[in-house]
Amino acid sequence: MFAPWLRRLAPLTLRTGSALFPMQNAHFSQRVPIALRSKKAKSDNPSTQYFVDCKHVRTVGGKGGDGCISFLRLWCNENAGPDGGDGGHGGHVVFQATSDIKDLNHVTTLLSADAGDKGRNKDCHGKNASHTVVKVPLGTIIKSDSGKVVGDLHSEGMMFVAARGGSGGKGNHFFISDLEQAPQVAEFGAQGEDKSYILELRSMAHIGFIGLPNAGKSTLLRAISRARPKVASYPFTTLKPHLGMVQYDDYEQIAVADLPGLIPDSHKNKGLGIQFLKHAERCNILLFVVDVSSDEPWLHYQTLMHELSMFSEELAERPKMIIANKIDLPEAEKNLQLLEHHVDVPVIPISAKMGTNVAELLKEIRSVYDGVRQKEKELGEPRRSDANEGLP
Repeated sequence: MFAPWLRRLAPLTLRTGSALFPMQNAHFSQRVPIALRSKKAKSDNPSTQYFVDCKHVRTVGGKGGDGCISFLRLWCNENAGPDGGDGGHGGHVVFQATSDIKDLNHVTTLLSADAGDKGRNKDCHGKNASHTVVKVPLGTIIKSDSGKVVGDLHSEGMMFVAARGGSGGKGNHFFISDLEQAPQVAEFGAQGEDKSYILELRSMAHIGFIGLPNAGKSTLLRAISRARPKVASYPFTTLKPHLGMVQYDDYEQIAVADLPGLIPDSHKNKGLGIQFLKHAERCNILLFVVDVSSDEPWLHYQTLMHELSMFSEELAERPKMIIANKIDLPEAEKNLQLLEHHVDVPVIPISAKMGTNVAELLKEIRSVYDGVRQKEKELGEPRRSDANEGLP
């Protein structure tokens, strides 16, 4: 039934900006790796994990320990002099980049460090507090409340001190002088820094599904990966992105993100438009999921492209394809032909619910992915979005 559509997919091409790159060129003519189907059953746990790529956090450094006021009294000398020790320093709050973490779901909104111990008699200084080290993914960008980039953790083990701990107070032994031999004064420990930051990931996924609400993005992600975003027979939209991994027989893994649905005037922050568009900004390749069973589906694609271009010109020029979903419904075949006539990007007809043509879609995803990686190698550095311009 769908053989004519598959034959039309043979000369698929990928359009980026004004350049036209063939998918099936000499570089990919050898063999396209085959996506592996997972044999392990999905979890029955009702709770699902969503991907967190941006988080507002408050960091509080530890308070320094107070100094001690004490005077040494011996059996042979009741006035042996002051012996109050200094307080310990408070701990810092530090962000450290690591490849073991993939998102910011584990980061709490309040990050505080321990306080230093107080000073004691007999010139015993308080213990310095341990630093609070928070692991974050590679490529985490740290911004201040004003939106200024203050840190870019792009390398393994790289650290950023978010809030410094307070210094410990001096005990009365520190204040001994020629004029004052028995000082009865000590310092309080200093308060730690209290700062707020915005943590953002430079890259969330290789592939991002863009579409209007109820276009079938969550159903498609469930069909190609082990992710379990919510799907139902009634209309609703995903509010937080979900991430799935597509594995191939050459041990390559491609991260695919189910992004929240966009609506008209999203670039004007209608609803949560700006937040949803920022999710799309962290994907290297955009796949537009269109409900081909609806009336005039090409208008859906034009609406999505308008929102992307109004938000960021660079975002609208990224590699893209159109996934014509729900071809198993009535009016889909007629609308598919009209859609291919009205758009100038490749169109892949599938049915995420029935599994029709999903294997061909995974092959084309791998071809586009390899093409983008090859282009990045030729340029010498990975793609960066507008939000990351000017970073070191």
